[in-house]
Amino acid sequence: MNCSQTCRFCGTLLTHTFLDLGTSPFANSYVKAENLGDMEPFFPLYVFVCDQCFLVQLKDCSTPDRIFSDYAYFSSYSDIWLQHASVYSDMITSRTKLDSHSLVIEIASNDGYLLQYFMKKNISVLGIEPAENVAKVAQDKGVPTRVSFFGERYAQVLVEEGIHADLLIGNNVLAHVPDLNDFVSGLKVLLAPEGTITIEFPHLMRLMAENQFDTIYHEHFSYFSFWAAEQIFRHHGLTIFDVEEITTHGGSLRIYARHAADNSRQVESSVQELQQKEAATGLTALDSYLSFAETVHRTKWQLLSFLIGAKEQGKSIVGYGAPAKGNTLLNYCGIGTDFLDYTVDRSPHKQNHFLPGTHIPICEPNAIKETRPDYVLILPWNIKEEVMEQMKYVREWGGKFIVPIPDVKVYE
Repeated sequence: MNCSQTCRFCGTLLTHTFLDLGTSPFANSYVKAENLGDMEPFFPLYVFVCDQCFLVQLKDCSTPDRIFSDYAYFSSYSDIWLQHASVYSDMITSRTKLDSHSLVIEIASNDGYLLQYFMKKNISVLGIEPAENVAKVAQDKGVPTRVSFFGERYAQVLVEEGIHADLLIGNNVLAHVPDLNDFVSGLKVLLAPEGTITIEFPHLMRLMAENQFDTIYHEHFSYFSFWAAEQIFRHHGLTIFDVEEITTHGGSLRIYARHAADNSRQVESSVQELQQKEAATGLTALDSYLSFAETVHRTKWQLLSFLIGAKEQGKSIVGYGAPAKGNTLLNYCGIGTDFLDYTVDRSPHKQNHFLPGTHIPICEPNAIKETRPDYVLILPWNIKEEVMEQMKYVREWGGKFIVPIPDVKVYE
């Protein structure tokens, strides 16, 4: 295929394939019953790696407004994610000495899941969220939220209003940005002179080491090593002065950044330690990226082999969850209603819809109690402990849980 494209950070012509997952619809484009007979657009899920900056990135196929105009992901439906947000708000408030005179701004603030905790501390907040339907939920909660895509131009608009962020947050948004340079430049514009940026994103090192290929989907334009992220921030006059490895989304990084000219905080030893760790695992060598596809192929064969064996034994299988990552997995592996009778999800925004591409029906969780399946395939494997605790009654009839990533594993 003709895959001519330049790197979205450094502009290098991309010629190396990281992974080809075929074609699939947008991972959050859930299908209504009345639209099941309509044509469903599929797009290439083709991933490059830049041989200069080692940024892993998708082939361009659509625009962000098409993906995020009516979004189906609401952060508040995960108890673990809410707990993560609460703990973070306590930590960062203490660390950066936020008070009632401070302003916290979150980019891609979703339904107010995080900013609500700062509001409880009497700290002023502002959310910026591109999906109007999601922003409205936050606004209805009383969380000040503006509907807009973020970049340098919008940052300038806010600055002209006298707005600067003492704390500027971006959780799981960096991957969603098609124009990285514009986005990071906007962060610099909006940050107060001695302000702090924290950004969380899934760590490419963990994706590769633990075979988390299903976290690749069209909403995620880029996949970051620390090495690549540091180059991007440095290019825009921002210094990453600390980094933490955290457990969310199968293994993520939380980076702390400041203006390069702000010498009030020294660069912590964690920065050099992670640089060395990534170099030791091959993330600064092209060959490491080019060998990943074979691991993904083996996972597909393994999962299909297990499911075929179970169906040949007459076992019933359903899914738990309707996450974006699950739609990548199911479409890549060709798993439809011939394997999964249905899936369930706690979000009413997904219930009574169908998964994109596979058209597996999405039910509310009590459906599992009613049908008593033999196996429950956990699609949001990153919260498998939470899911198995919520659904522990499945074991009452001898039901078992299947976790597909990094390898197929059955929990009794």
